[in-house]
Amino acid sequence: MREHRTAIVLFNLGGPDGPAAVQPFLRNLFSDPAILRVPGPLRWFLARLIAGRRAPVAREIYGRIGGGSPILANTEAQARALEAALTGQGPVKCFIAMRYWHPRAEAAAAAVAAWKPTRLVLLPLYPQFSTTTTASSLAEWDQAAVKAGLAALPSHRLCCYPDEPGFVAALAEGLAAPLAAARESGRPVRLLLSAHGLPKKIVAAGDPYQWQVERTAAALTARLAQPGLEVVVCYQSRVGPLEWIGPSTESEVRRAGADRVALVIAPVAFVSEHSETLVELDIELRHVAEAAGVASYHRAPTVDARADFIAGLARLVREGLERAPGLAPDGGRRICPAGWGGCPCAGGI
Repeated sequence: MREHRTAIVLFNLGGPDGPAAVQPFLRNLFSDPAILRVPGPLRWFLARLIAGRRAPVAREIYGRIGGGSPILANTEAQARALEAALTGQGPVKCFIAMRYWHPRAEAAAAAVAAWKPTRLVLLPLYPQFSTTTTASSLAEWDQAAVKAGLAALPSHRLCCYPDEPGFVAALAEGLAAPLAAARESGRPVRLLLSAHGLPKKIVAAGDPYQWQVERTAAALTARLAQPGLEVVVCYQSRVGPLEWIGPSTESEVRRAGADRVALVIAPVAFVSEHSETLVELDIELRHVAEAAGVASYHRAPTVDARADFIAGLARLVREGLERAPGLAPDGGRRICPAGWGGCPCAGGI
């Protein structure tokens, strides 16, 4: 029997690689119908308008971390680590498809086709499913796969893994030092588990992202097993005039100051460092914390290429390949309650 050649496509948001890329990156972002949910011609007009207005501020933000996003380099490190973890599985190669900046899905699909795999694993680096992230990335991939001649290739798609044990263990490992440092203040410690926010109307329409973030938080809290530790789920990076899910991370930082507690923030929906961790959490919210009188402020790192996280991804790949091609969450059956109509899996619990 012919040995399988397995191509694994890692999906992530992407980020501008320099100041000149900031405005086109934003234009790509707001041109996505999953992000700006208005008719096409109006969306294209608004995307250009919004990108032009936001670009100067965004360039300043990226200027604080060297002018561009480190997300591609971080994702490449994860890809190489995952390849190493899958040694012995036959020829395996990881490819990267970023949603809003290079390498986009079209370039990734062309590279996959040139490698001539016998099967595909589509692995979003979004542990929690959302129509705005995973669904959008997979939709763009499907178009690129047709163009590259990959549409007929067996495709094993993972939609989500919010409480995957390796992911949760890597989060817990990253929290050990910040929690210990916070306790040295002698104050009660509060842990904020921060995820990127969504407009309320998207969640109300059935997007299961918030439910899955809370599932991650529950698994992490159980893994930490620290009675008396106050844990709060909150959401960051709000933009625009719409009402967003909450509480906001900024409001929770201010509340921590009023309550005179030591604060630890852990990003639980980002798996690599980028502007929303390195600038928003490390710089901007630190200033908010200082102004609010937070006794001690600490931020846990993202999971990046921690051994437990990579081992978890490798397990997801192996177990996914044991199932028939198609889309499924970790475990192979739908995890979202039936009420969440935005879940891409059939059935319900």
